[in-house]
Amino acid sequence: MARRGGPPEVNAGSMADIAFLLLIFFLVTTTIETDAGLDRMLPPIEPPEDNVIIKQKNIFTVNINKSGQLLVEEELTNLKDLRKKAIAFLDNGGDGTCNYCKGKKDDTSSDNPTKAIISLKNDRETKYGTYITVQNELVGAYNELRNREAQRLYGRDFTDMEAEYLNPETPSSIRDDLKDKVQRIQDLFPQKLSEAETATSN
Repeated sequence: MARRGGPPEVNAGSMADIAFLLLIFFLVTTTIETDAGLDRMLPPIEPPEDNVIIKQKNIFTVNINKSGQLLVEEELTNLKDLRKKAIAFLDNGGDGTCNYCKGKKDDTSSDNPTKAIISLKNDRETKYGTYITVQNELVGAYNELRNREAQRLYGRDFTDMEAEYLNPETPSSIRDDLKDKVQRIQDLFPQKLSEAETATSN
């Protein structure tokens, strides 16, 4: 009589190898999303200058409370009006030394764009979205003025020139030409956006 065999056995000896290969595959092919932060380039650390006094009129104060309300120059302000007020401050040219400024030349406001500082302060409970929106409006004020001067001097927007200059795929010959132009426009309206306490005088 023939001997009846048991159920066929499954060879599981290589299962560990297969699992390891699958693990490697998924690790290599999976992309991990990362949170995007603020696109800010911090200035280099420089030794503090002694006896630097900044006139109060050269500081444009923006405060955000925990409810998201804006207090601009001690006045409750809507977000939609923030950029306009910032532009008026930066473009004021109060001391008459700015020959490209088109502001009111109010002697109680900023003397010159190179001296104008925007001071942003917020409550610890301020919503992140509100903070980012306010930052965007203030940076937008700088870009609007820079675009105006870039159009006057070079016939194109500063934001386009800067994007092309920062693009690593831009040929070096074009980047070399853009470097001086971008720097010149930045010097006309230097972005001085501070979130620190500033020593002031009247």
